[in-house]
Amino acid sequence: MKNIGVLTSSRADYGIYYPLLCELRDHPEFELKIIAFGTHLSPYHGFTVNQIEDDGFRVEYKINSLLLNDDENSLATGAALTALKFSDFWNINRDEFDIVFCLGDRFEMFGAVSSGIPYGVNFAHIHAGETTLGAIDNVYRHAITLASNMYFTSTEMYSKRVKAITGSDKGIVLSGALALDNIEKVNLYTPDQFKDTYNIDLNTPVILMTVHPETVLPENNYKHLEVLEKFIEYGINQARIVITMPNADTMGSLYRELYQKLENQYPKRIKIIENFGTKGYFTCLKHCKMVVGNSSSGIIEAASFGKYVINIGDRQKGRFTEANVKHVPFKLEEIKKAFGDIWQSDHYDGFNPYYHGGAANKILIELKKYFNIT
Repeated sequence: MKNIGVLTSSRADYGIYYPLLCELRDHPEFELKIIAFGTHLSPYHGFTVNQIEDDGFRVEYKINSLLLNDDENSLATGAALTALKFSDFWNINRDEFDIVFCLGDRFEMFGAVSSGIPYGVNFAHIHAGETTLGAIDNVYRHAITLASNMYFTSTEMYSKRVKAITGSDKGIVLSGALALDNIEKVNLYTPDQFKDTYNIDLNTPVILMTVHPETVLPENNYKHLEVLEKFIEYGINQARIVITMPNADTMGSLYRELYQKLENQYPKRIKIIENFGTKGYFTCLKHCKMVVGNSSSGIIEAASFGKYVINIGDRQKGRFTEANVKHVPFKLEEIKKAFGDIWQSDHYDGFNPYYHGGAANKILIELKKYFNIT
């Protein structure tokens, strides 16, 4: 038995991990050990560790290290506190894991991984090599890559970037985006089931919106919020807007306050969701009119559902995108113009460059090779 650790810090990375977790749980040669931390353990963010357990997984370890404030000092302190907590964890459990998966670019993930370096923890990085110039996460992601020994990338471009970062092509595997496995793995709600669950009618036009703060120049968020409020008030004349709440980022609470204020003002036109889960989110993505925001899901997943996307601002700047994504700055008139163009558009039938088929299986095959399992 090989002990496979999986670091999960939020609802977002858990949804991506899900197909791989299923494969690892069911494989006779692997013992899955989930390590939950970050917003998973925060009631403010929905205490989403419950979702992991409700899905039938055992959470082996729970490490609480998140601060509630979201200014720059709090995030820096949160990363440091996570590293401190994990330094004790790795010291006690350094020989517990044969390999530990980490994913993405969050400051919490960086804290957990960085503290494992002195202990020689064997990390495997999923979604390595990607670039998001409008978020400080870009720095964390590449640092996590440097701390890892295996790298699973979503496109050939990102495989080349990992090679440039590490100075070697050893351990780089083009798996495609893991979350896209969920399209075949997760049974989505019917529109009626979705309405019963979330009180959202998908038979009427719905805009799916996820807007996170930009963290490279956080002072710009005040202007962004003004633009966002005006666009939402414009958009509700055309469709109901379903807003998923932002991550724990610098100034994220200001975005939450705006969304809650607007939902209170327009309860029949705006619906806030703290945590859809993969099943709920993909159902809404499948049936919505369009996607608006600056989330990676608009870049990576929307094309597979034939959706057009308005990607606002610089948070995702640097990611490779296809023709379904329209990039606009945080300027009201440009967002409204893109909105009008997409409103007239039909279903997007183009290519999704992040889909390579069976990402979880590709990762499993590489693990078996790595451990010489036949």
